[in-house]
Amino acid sequence: MSAPKVLVVFGTRPEAIKLFPVVQALRAQGGMHVRTCVTAQHRGLLDQVLAIAGILPDFDLDVMTPGQSLDELTARLLTGLGRVLDVEKPDRVLVQGDTATAMVGALVAYYRKIPVGHVEAGLRSGDIYQPWPEEVNRRIVAPIADQHFAPTETAAEALRRENIDSTMIHVTGNTVIDALHTTRARIEADPSLASGLDAIAERFAGKRLILVTTHRRENFGDGMAGIADAIARIAARPDTAVLFPMHPNPNVVSVMDRLLGDRANICRIDPLDYPHFIRALGMTEIVLSDSGGVQEEAPALGKPVLVMRETTERPEGVAAGTAKLVGTDPDRIVSEISTLLDVPQAYSAMARAHNPFGDGHAAERIAGIVAHGFGL
Repeated sequence: MSAPKVLVVFGTRPEAIKLFPVVQALRAQGGMHVRTCVTAQHRGLLDQVLAIAGILPDFDLDVMTPGQSLDELTARLLTGLGRVLDVEKPDRVLVQGDTATAMVGALVAYYRKIPVGHVEAGLRSGDIYQPWPEEVNRRIVAPIADQHFAPTETAAEALRRENIDSTMIHVTGNTVIDALHTTRARIEADPSLASGLDAIAERFAGKRLILVTTHRRENFGDGMAGIADAIARIAARPDTAVLFPMHPNPNVVSVMDRLLGDRANICRIDPLDYPHFIRALGMTEIVLSDSGGVQEEAPALGKPVLVMRETTERPEGVAAGTAKLVGTDPDRIVSEISTLLDVPQAYSAMARAHNPFGDGHAAERIAGIVAHGFGL
């Protein structure tokens, strides 16, 4: 009998970060043909991670076009991924998280009766419009998948409430912690991998650095303007500087160009590749973000996260005290950051809280479960 074939499908930078440890673990497990298909929802950002991970995709759909609607993206993913599955005929498809690629990857596999494994399953905010459209994307994957790799017990319980068979749910930890530990070790062995931040570290030496990331669709417009106002006020403190790797989406760039301009204590830079981002996390004192993955990564390095959203599908961080929801109101953001900067006890309580998202061995567990499912 030929070895079973696993096709790992992903398209964005966060997916690549969270799946490269899984691809490596599956290959190390042995007994399976492991193939990769990228859709390139994030072209440049995705390629950065593929390069550092040493992954050359077997299929590259390159689906993005300027100004593409979610309708158009979904249609291109459906036909493109469908063709790949018809050619490849995998025995299992793995998808990750909550992107359009993950949702459509699961759907086209279902149309062909191919089993689906869902990495980072069970995250729920309870609001279908926050995050949008991610909350619905992951809910669509749930009834299709027969292997649910939940990062935490909270995520597993959310799946049980949706009547997912408990035997299909596996609490593994989050693979982003695997990626973080692997990349930190590589940077320590070869500092040149993240030396591009040397000048910024020297420029802001002696200042308390705030790392900002923002890109969520639900914050476009007034929310993004509120975030810009807060950043400007935070950076006005003489003891503080802001490092802002800026997402290339025009809905972010146009607002920040208009409201922030050039300010001495704000360093707006292009998006960082993964090694540089991990170094930036290490350099910073507080993370201000509307990202999902950063809520998991920053606590692993003891960095408090203020989440610029009203809900989160990662309530474990809020419950543990590693993260706090602050929305996009500039007064509230500034108040919360000022408290962390000025009240040592408040900072310590968040920085020392236990990170609930894993121990760095999630990918090994996932690879073992996939192999066991094939009888290996």
